Amino acid sequence: MEKNKKVSFEEAMENLEEIVAKLEEGDVPLEEAIDYYKKGVELSKLCHDKLQSAEKQLAVMMTEDGETPIDPEGSSE
Repeated sequence: MEKNKKVSFEEAMENLEEIVAKLEEGDVPLEEAIDYYKKGVELSKLCHDKLQSAEKQLAVMMTEDGETPIDPEGSSE
């Protein structure tokens, strides 16, 4: 995965699912499995970051519209 290439959330999730499927097969050589794992970690972080960004944007929009803001940290009252 190129670091400079913009990857959508959906593309990242699809790639991550493919990596998980390959690793679950269990017949991947060790070196290749390590490479898949590294790419999977990168994709997982990318998805996590994109979700956090979306939550923050929604919280701002909800506050601007006068609604109760959501807690982007996920804590409940």
